[in-house]
Amino acid sequence: MSDAPDLRPTLIEPDWPAPESVGAFVTTRESGPSQGDFACFNPAAHLGDNPDHVALCRRLLADELDGERPLLWLNQVHGARVQQHYTDARPEADAAVAFDRGHACVVLTADCLPVFFCDRRGSRVGVAHAGWRGLAGGVLEAEVAALGVPPEELMAWLGPAISNAQFEVGPEVHQAFVGVHPEAESAFDPSPYRLGHYMADLYKLARLRLERLGVSHISGGHFCTACESRFYSYRRDDSHTGRMASVIWLR
Repeated sequence: MSDAPDLRPTLIEPDWPAPESVGAFVTTRESGPSQGDFACFNPAAHLGDNPDHVALCRRLLADELDGERPLLWLNQVHGARVQQHYTDARPEADAAVAFDRGHACVVLTADCLPVFFCDRRGSRVGVAHAGWRGLAGGVLEAEVAALGVPPEELMAWLGPAISNAQFEVGPEVHQAFVGVHPEAESAFDPSPYRLGHYMADLYKLARLRLERLGVSHISGGHFCTACESRFYSYRRDDSHTGRMASVIWLR
């Protein structure tokens, strides 16, 4: 009997009524090979972590998909571009879609909101990296358009992100949303910490945008990465931390 640690990632699967053809999960930091500030499962290669540990995390992720298809890694820039085709060159994008079994879509987060999508038939999937800049810049609108089906045929699941109780923002963030869509005011509360600042609700901002698009089947949105130690948090950990991977694919 081996005493070697189990390095496989501890996963959260979306609680949504997706068809059987849709596979999806979010990693946590509860188990894995990463060490120090990056413990325990960091698949992000751009943070200064030990590259051998990162490579092992990525291999373990591939194993969760039975090695049947490659993961489409992105160079995320808080924008609204959607990658629709597989490449191993890390395209600059903040969302991805898959219409067949050729690749799995993946985004990395540590307080920003991962938003999973699939259609009711289970023939199309996607995931978006939606921090406040991406939300304001239209990443969800771009993702829904890229999926190419009527919005009422889509369902969405909101994965682990920072909660409004922990997410203080300045007036420029408030204006970026409310200045365009006044109803976004409901997603901001005055900050109890600094005058003229706000506590922003990423989950509500995402729901408002999805509902405006016509996506009505929305679930998830009950996590807080800054409050729960099983998650990496850019704010809680003073920016020196790992990333969770949100992965979705067609079986």
